[in-house]
Amino acid sequence: MSKPTNLQELYIDELKDLWSANDQMQRLVQKLVDKPKSPKLKALLEKSDKAIGEHTSVVKALLTSHDAEASKEHCKGMAGLVEEAKKHILEEGPAQGPLLDAVIIAQYQRMTHYGLAGFGTAAAYAGALGHTDDAEKLHRATQEIYRGDEYASTLAETSINLKAESV
Repeated sequence: MSKPTNLQELYIDELKDLWSANDQMQRLVQKLVDKPKSPKLKALLEKSDKAIGEHTSVVKALLTSHDAEASKEHCKGMAGLVEEAKKHILEEGPAQGPLLDAVIIAQYQRMTHYGLAGFGTAAAYAGALGHTDDAEKLHRATQEIYRGDEYASTLAETSINLKAESV
């Protein structure tokens, strides 16, 4: 990636970063989908896997629509979050049960919040550039990510954390 010289280039760089971030998160979510004890958390991860793929398709289509090179730029931010999640869930985490479910939600939400920031930023850039259709698609993705994050919070606060506390 070269230094961006205008907002359009910054926007394209953000899309490439999002592509990489999504790919990294999706690969981890696919590894985690069978780990939760909670059927609701398992369903959230399955739904998230599908949504991440759909959001990645949107990002790829937007890149193509701007005649940008359809490639991703390695996202170091998500790479760090994925490594932390692997450490806390797969390597050093609880073996199973509600405590593991609580750890999965915590790590999932860290990655989700990164996605919210990235998609929100890309939507703001698209809006400033007058790319109305892009902004709408990115805003819709941001809202979908936000709803998943809110559901994860509700699941943690009303069920999983309470069960983990009594372990």
